[in-house]
Amino acid sequence: MELRIGWLYGHEMNIYGDRGNVMCLARRAEWRGIGAHVTTIGIGERFDPCAHDVLFWGGGQDREQIAVAADLSGPKGAALAGAIEDGMPILAVCGGFQLLGHYYRPHDRPELPGIGVLDVTSVAGDTRFIGNVVVDSPEFGVLVGFENHSARTFLGTGVSPLGVVRTGHGNNGQDGLEGARYRNAVGTYLHGSLLPKNPAVADWLIQTALSRRYGERELAPLNDAHERRAHDDVVARALALAH
Repeated sequence: MELRIGWLYGHEMNIYGDRGNVMCLARRAEWRGIGAHVTTIGIGERFDPCAHDVLFWGGGQDREQIAVAADLSGPKGAALAGAIEDGMPILAVCGGFQLLGHYYRPHDRPELPGIGVLDVTSVAGDTRFIGNVVVDSPEFGVLVGFENHSARTFLGTGVSPLGVVRTGHGNNGQDGLEGARYRNAVGTYLHGSLLPKNPAVADWLIQTALSRRYGERELAPLNDAHERRAHDDVVARALALAH
């Protein structure tokens, strides 16, 4: 078997350790004897849904998001939305999360249209949310990550939250929610990077991707003792600082 990872805008949108998510997907596949191939899809390059099994999209600054939003305004954005509607798994962090939604509204620039596959809207806020986050997810258990964003994202009725914030600010600092879930898409503000500290999410993405291509699959277990210790240590430190 082979896992074909599509890295959306890897050169334009890649901050706060986001590339570690791509590395984690590839390594956790390879450790199971599954070949992993990473392709970066940049501005001006065609997106072919048939060439990828799982997608990752990281965060970026407003300047990069303006260019990426323009790149997605035509057939490329429609093809990406169609692939997600068809069940292709994707992890989108921060700016990628915002542009999966209806729009992102910066402070002093025109509204940036997203591809509208997630029922979310995002607007720039006056203060920046920075720090470790602990999230209780009904699907993945306790998640940890690092947020660094000023945008406020609000969920519509067409999506469910990734989880409920135990400590940190989450999507908007108001409703106690973090991220969004729709079909096999995960949107989140958790940087740092997310997947190495939360291997359950990484394995879900891999298993979902392989099952779509090869039929229902179960992944061989890995020894995640180091990952569990890192995860638990971040949770303990984040909760201690919160109190």
